[in-house]
Amino acid sequence: MRKPRIQTTVALPMLPPLPGWIMSGPAETFEAAAFRSGAALAHLTFATTAADLPQALWRDRLALVAAEFCAGIAGRREGAGALRDSLHLTKAGDDPGPAGRVFRQWSRAVARPISVSNLSRALEGVAPEQIALCLDATGPTPVDRAAQVIEAVLEGNPRGETVALILADAVLVKSLGQDLVLPLLSLALKARDLQLRGADLRLACHRAVGVGVRQALPLAAELSRAAVRLRAVAPKLRAKGATRAVDLFLSRDALAPSALDFMSDRAARRLCDRLVSQGAIRELTGRDTFRLYGV
Repeated sequence: MRKPRIQTTVALPMLPPLPGWIMSGPAETFEAAAFRSGAALAHLTFATTAADLPQALWRDRLALVAAEFCAGIAGRREGAGALRDSLHLTKAGDDPGPAGRVFRQWSRAVARPISVSNLSRALEGVAPEQIALCLDATGPTPVDRAAQVIEAVLEGNPRGETVALILADAVLVKSLGQDLVLPLLSLALKARDLQLRGADLRLACHRAVGVGVRQALPLAAELSRAAVRLRAVAPKLRAKGATRAVDLFLSRDALAPSALDFMSDRAARRLCDRLVSQGAIRELTGRDTFRLYGV
């Protein structure tokens, strides 16, 4: 007799959502906004220390959201799909275009530990001395330091919104004891907020932190569950290099099959299709050619 197939259930991780009281009603005063931003950042620790969350993938996916916002400030209307295309379908050495350059800056900034040298490589054309001054910003709270950075960068370069936001988010998370950029302020600040200065800008930043955390946490929970599904499929893959490919998918927002350059082109495409059929990754473009895949 054929033995009955035993089905196993994968336990999916659960990240606690942001408590409703933190964001209930508008923060009318500076003290209320500062209290709420501090509470939101404290709650964010559940995600930044979660073992099941693919941290690099989370940062890269948030970088895409931040890049879309920054491109919009610059008058570009490319959405997430166009930004992905500009970065992943442009040959090495070719210009990905204005919006693509913004996404490339963000993607590079979140990929390596916060340091003057790493941020200099991400923020082409920005003097290392300016980056060092920003990273040494002082202030009573992490959010106040981030606001100080935004003001200082835009004072010298009014069109430097992307640089200002990357450095502000770097200073914010560095002040929290983290060593990798996590887009937060850049998820929630509005273009008009970047015109503010002094106490008004600090208030806008405190308010933006709560909104940014509220956006980042559901994505963290979604990616944690998706990562568990992908890891469950991984042992069943027989293709040579499959484990390495899975690790890449758990660290990047999107990949073209050609990015799996340790496999043949045919093997890479077959692996991607297999993972899609298993529900472990998604095809992100809806196209028949020039496809991109991601968790």
